Amino acid sequence: MQHDSVTRRAFLKDAAAAAAGVAMASAVARAEPEPPILNRNEQMEYRRLGKTGLMVSAICLGGHWKRIASMGGSGYDRLAGNTEEFDKNRAEVISRCIDVGINYVDACSSGEILTYAKALKGRREKMYMGFSWYEREPRFPEYRKAEALVKGFDDGLKEAGLEYVDVWRMSALMTGSEHTDGDVDEMVAAFGKVHEQGKARFMGISSHDREWLGKVIARCPQVSVILTPYTASSKVKPVDSLFDAVKAHDVGVFGIKPFSSGSLFKDGAGAGGSHTDRDDELARLALRYILCNDAVTAPIPGMISLHQVDNAARAVRERRELDVKEAARLDQAAREMMAALPPDYHWLRDHEWV
Repeated sequence: MQHDSVTRRAFLKDAAAAAAGVAMASAVARAEPEPPILNRNEQMEYRRLGKTGLMVSAICLGGHWKRIASMGGSGYDRLAGNTEEFDKNRAEVISRCIDVGINYVDACSSGEILTYAKALKGRREKMYMGFSWYEREPRFPEYRKAEALVKGFDDGLKEAGLEYVDVWRMSALMTGSEHTDGDVDEMVAAFGKVHEQGKARFMGISSHDREWLGKVIARCPQVSVILTPYTASSKVKPVDSLFDAVKAHDVGVFGIKPFSSGSLFKDGAGAGGSHTDRDDELARLALRYILCNDAVTAPIPGMISLHQVDNAARAVRERRELDVKEAARLDQAAREMMAALPPDYHWLRDHEWV
């Protein structure tokens, strides 16, 4: 097993090779060897994360752990390590993800970073990690200069005991258009510094503002990955879609909120209630539907049980295209999902067309 220090020494070389490979491919048409796949499982599908060159699992692990209490755990608490039961749940879910071939975990708060760094201790080489200590990122005015961003990033690495991350996916404002071009330039400068130091391989940005994200990735080639909502009811706009820019600039996409914060379900997938079979089926239908969009690299549900991990992996193995009956079933459930959104998630209704 590789040690983290060995991985860190090697990753800059790997990143440079990946970038060179992209440039070469655009200049010379030739057969390329199959890229290496981290934590490969023959029953998992892997998809290229845009110009990063990383091959990530078709389903990845989102950082949120809502409703752990429904699985007998300690509830939705962002503070890491509060209870032995909570840590056990997160470590077990990470283990099952590794078992089924999931190879990327996205952590987007202090609690999530500390929790998943702990859960991955001794097996960091099994999973790529997305990092956003959002409390020290551009959502807050005091973190809109490169110097402050770098300090916040470095402090986060130190607190989590991490030497590097694969994707520093900064959390921008949900309405990203409130950022100036200067704000974005500061983000790029901050990434450039930590990248040169061997602490972050690739740059990503998270926002709910699709039009703004399209402009950012067109203007800033350093941005290799974006995160934005893509749910069971989302569709590709026929004109001026975000995915036009994604494809033009070879950017990887992680789709957040695939189940609209659980509003797709009556009990919750794997919750053990009377609607469990229905909810499990809808979770798989939603994941299959999202993966039909080849511009979405992977949805990242925040799975909270071994059952949910197994169910998501099963969705990858099932037929990709939905038949007429399945499509009608998901469409009806998606309409009910949108109607059932809690007030603080009504904004998801604006993500029907992406």
